[in-house]
Amino acid sequence: MKLVTFNIRCDFGQDGENNFCFRKPLILEKLRRERPDLICFQEVLPHVAAWLKEELTDCYVIGCGRSETLEDEQLAVAYRKDRLNLIQMETFWLSETPYAPGSRYPRQSVCPRTATEALFEDLSGRTVFRLVNTHLDHEFPEARAQGLVQILQKLAQEALFPNAPAVITGDLNAEPGSPEMSALRTSPYRNVTAGTGVTYHGYGRGDPPCAIDYILTRGFDCERVEKWTDCRDGVYLSDHYPVCAHIRPAKP
Repeated sequence: MKLVTFNIRCDFGQDGENNFCFRKPLILEKLRRERPDLICFQEVLPHVAAWLKEELTDCYVIGCGRSETLEDEQLAVAYRKDRLNLIQMETFWLSETPYAPGSRYPRQSVCPRTATEALFEDLSGRTVFRLVNTHLDHEFPEARAQGLVQILQKLAQEALFPNAPAVITGDLNAEPGSPEMSALRTSPYRNVTAGTGVTYHGYGRGDPPCAIDYILTRGFDCERVEKWTDCRDGVYLSDHYPVCAHIRPAKP
């Protein structure tokens, strides 16, 4: 199975030659050529979600906005209609009240943070697996640590198919060695994107480049990982490099 984590960059027309309107053709060309089975997007504004649903005709696209009114950015997940069957899906907020839309941790940026969780049946192998796509807080390490622990604890307590293989994807806004990522080092999840190098590049300007985009697996073997560094005439897929992992359920 080909799985991609892709921070598509919130589109407010702020990026000049890399505005979303100029990146659209490159994004579509890449996705149609690669044909991933699962694409886990971050920073998807409502009009970008509508565009994904219109253009990715071979996929269903699920997710909702992070605000109290379900607007603003969402963590959209696109999955191939002919490969995957959705069993269960939910959005929860990274907070002390995860089912209160728009809720946040006490020490966090003004941005609510969510996770899109889905339980899938892989029709090619009749296997079941769970996916969580998230985007941790960009300002406060404490909020990142709390959000990550919340996700790990929730996955450990699932009632339906509790032993199914699982994947966590997303922009965690922290390097692997950061203190707020310490929960990963004692978890059963393997960072298959370790060693891929820089994932946030800021179109080659602005903030220092860093490795903050993750694919974390439990119960999967990873055959290979690819970083999508496509750039045409100075136009990139995003200000992050999407990362694609080729994974399969681990052998007993």
